[in-house]
Amino acid sequence: MAEHFRVMGGARLTGDIQVVGAKNSVLKLMAAALLAEGTTTLTNCPEILDVPLMADVLRSLGCSVRIDHDEVRITAPSQPHEAADYRSVSKLRASVCVLGPLVARCRRAVVPLPGGDAIGSRPLDMHANGLRKLGAHTEISHGKVVAHAEDLRGAQIWLDFPSMGATENILMAAVLAEGTTVLDNAAREPEIVDLCTMLAQMGAKIEGSGTSTLTVHGVTSLQPTQHRVIGDRIVGATWAFAAAMTRGEVTVHGVDPHHIELVLDKLRTAGADTTATLDSFTVTMADRPRAVDFVTLPYPGFATDLQPMAIALSAVADGTSMITENVFEARFRFVDEMIRLGADARTDGHHAVVRGVDRLSSAPVWASDIRAGAGLVLAGLCADGVSEVWDVEHIDRGYPRFVENLRALGADVARVAAEPHR
Repeated sequence: MAEHFRVMGGARLTGDIQVVGAKNSVLKLMAAALLAEGTTTLTNCPEILDVPLMADVLRSLGCSVRIDHDEVRITAPSQPHEAADYRSVSKLRASVCVLGPLVARCRRAVVPLPGGDAIGSRPLDMHANGLRKLGAHTEISHGKVVAHAEDLRGAQIWLDFPSMGATENILMAAVLAEGTTVLDNAAREPEIVDLCTMLAQMGAKIEGSGTSTLTVHGVTSLQPTQHRVIGDRIVGATWAFAAAMTRGEVTVHGVDPHHIELVLDKLRTAGADTTATLDSFTVTMADRPRAVDFVTLPYPGFATDLQPMAIALSAVADGTSMITENVFEARFRFVDEMIRLGADARTDGHHAVVRGVDRLSSAPVWASDIRAGAGLVLAGLCADGVSEVWDVEHIDRGYPRFVENLRALGADVARVAAEPHR
């Protein structure tokens, strides 16, 4: 039986929401546990589908994994298996991040090309080139990434693009390489900083965390640790957009406001009031939002993961907005579903032009990825009547207790099991 979300339009979201650990951090931290024999414990983990999927990937590599609500305990063996299981990897794009740890620990890795969201190509060239600079031989053979090395040695590495995945894989290989690695044009996201923090707790020597240049002094071994996952800035920002779109007032706890500073600035430009503390923020919108332009870029730019929320906001704003996508070329697939909901939008290459309407119209729509699904639900809250959002397993991969949290804020949303009628 397929599930969908039934979304009644017209709600004004108000109240407090607690955000837990970041999806884009916890999966990489779980992979990093491979770097040290013994048990590593992660706390503040989100209860989302991707966590047990990554647990299956690690189990296929010989790890023992126990998930207990927001705590994940990973026991890595003295000699992990070299080859990850295809059935586990195929369901999860982030599973490719076991490549670096396996090369570091085993000097060999076989990782099937991963699956995940339909948001465009995410080539592994930079991952492979970085590992080659460290001394590994890499190739794609029979649908698998195969890497092996007699020794890993520090190197000077430049990334053509500040890719999070490439930065993570190269970083996790470099921490056990001989000598010093300098990684230039590295990703700067808070999730990268979180990984560097955990690796340092394990005994790694890393300089420049949070900057575009990471310097890694290789060590011979690491030790398991206990680490608390940082709050999910993308989920936190999603609630910020929800408050602005529904002309509500929502306080979000558990997220560092500095991690979404640009988002809050955009919402202020749209007419919202915002206040912040060390680990919380409040967004209040009294009137219809004003149109704002958005351009997605690597951090500290506007996150591509929030592009669907930007389009959803623009669809109900007063005026015309231009949204430019510079990271994933297929993310605009989401716009076709927004048009089903009555949005006045068109796309041309990397750009979308959205002319806001006062109220969207309810319709059945389909989520193509995690963030598109969340954006469609928010749009449904601003439509007349009842909308259905299908393929909600995508949303479950990134948003813990999404329906329950929406209902706690005053939305009329329900999860319904039924056969879809396209």
